[in-house]
Amino acid sequence: MEDEKLQRQAQLEDLEKRRQKVLDMGGKERVEAQKKKGKLTARERIDQLLDKGTFNELWMFGQSRGAATGDVPADAVITGYGEINGRKVFVFSQDFTSMGGTLAETHAKKISLMLDTAIKAGCPVIAIWDSGGARIQDGVDALAGFGSIFYRNTMASGIIPQICAIIGPCAGGAVYSPALMDFIFMVKGISFAFITGPRVVKAVLAQEVSEEDLGGATAVQRKAGVCCRSENSEAECLANIRELLTYLPQSCREKPGRVDWGDKPDRTDPTLFDVVPANPSRPYDMHKLISRVFDQRPDGKKNYFEIYPEFATNIITCFSRLNGHSVGIIANNPWSKAGCLDIDASDKASRFIRFCDAFNIPVVTLVDVPGYLPGTDQEWGGIIRHGAKMLYAYSEATVPKITLTIRKAYGGAYIGMCSRELGADVALSWPSSELAVMGPEGAAEIIYRKELDKAANREEVLEQKITEYRKQFANPYLAAAHLHVDDVINPADTRPRLINALELAMNKEECRPPRKHGINPA
Repeated sequence: MEDEKLQRQAQLEDLEKRRQKVLDMGGKERVEAQKKKGKLTARERIDQLLDKGTFNELWMFGQSRGAATGDVPADAVITGYGEINGRKVFVFSQDFTSMGGTLAETHAKKISLMLDTAIKAGCPVIAIWDSGGARIQDGVDALAGFGSIFYRNTMASGIIPQICAIIGPCAGGAVYSPALMDFIFMVKGISFAFITGPRVVKAVLAQEVSEEDLGGATAVQRKAGVCCRSENSEAECLANIRELLTYLPQSCREKPGRVDWGDKPDRTDPTLFDVVPANPSRPYDMHKLISRVFDQRPDGKKNYFEIYPEFATNIITCFSRLNGHSVGIIANNPWSKAGCLDIDASDKASRFIRFCDAFNIPVVTLVDVPGYLPGTDQEWGGIIRHGAKMLYAYSEATVPKITLTIRKAYGGAYIGMCSRELGADVALSWPSSELAVMGPEGAAEIIYRKELDKAANREEVLEQKITEYRKQFANPYLAAAHLHVDDVINPADTRPRLINALELAMNKEECRPPRKHGINPA
């Protein structure tokens, strides 16, 4: 009995020794080197992200089979599950202190197993990338590992939310796993993402460019539209991932949870109309309407969570709440490019719509759009196919869709911003809205061209015709008369009317023709 007791004690001591070695990651020296760069370790990131004491590590003793790489703790990636605000999530965090966080066969298999488990469990996945790329010593096995991860990212798409934080380098083939996920967060100054780095760019194109300019957090969001949020610190990044999750369901099998911030559903706003200039050519910031109409937070913080706030700023994509219900908002922003639709805005909005539809999040569309942005850059860049993505996304979506026209909706952009004909369940308009093929100024020039050519005082007659056209055609009442608009509402009642519309459509059912899948415009 005494021998057995000693044997068991030795086994437990060996277990603890092995576990501690893994917990020490790459060792004291490398951990200190990571901290000198102003970066957290892989385990510290998980501790900050998850609710305290909830992390359960999986496959911590995983090791690469390649003898050339030696003993790499956890094979340079920490995988497991825990809780965020009491909800179960799966997480992996690459450990840069161990072999530079490089991906090898076992490293990739751990991530793939975690994704498989998360799909079965119906739980969100959060990936934290900080890696030197493929482990060279692993050869083609490392490349195959990337392929297995990409495949599972694709299989998980639309089933569970996939959120990525790039907090360090992410280059070459590694960037495609984040690209296949739903949201990418980066941190200014320490995050980098590119297919080919500055050295390759210089060697091939003789161009000098820094890592920050080529693939830093700001460039990857503002210029490339790949990163959905560029945060100021790791702490802010991880806190905002926690915030984002509050708007999302666990999986496509359920709806987002209702969160009551205490705002009254019947709250009206008599001064809301004053936010929007009467002159349809004058700009204003649509964020002001969003902050006043949707649920107000009791802590006074911003009541919406914006996605891609620095990319394609002529359209807003964000999450907020209406009477506690999570909603996705698509809104033209006249403050930027007059709120026109262009290539980038179409890509940004269509992907957001499809995400909301996949995860049962109702879509509210706020419209103030003069049309599509003209120009050779847009035409040659493919505005036709990019713009078609929005038409496709709105038409395909079966979640509740509510459209409110604030000031103007001209031409094809009227349709593109979820008109009734694209499947809006409820279409409302303010009395100030102009719904027409084109703006009164341009329309009057065409319709009354002969009269204008004969007029002694052309400018005076043109003003009269513009006024005439606006009264006769460019108003919401003609659209309402022909049932393209359900109601023209008092702007003060916008909030309660949107809530009523949402509750009307919340439990709707739509049947679609059976098919394998549609073909999204390129």
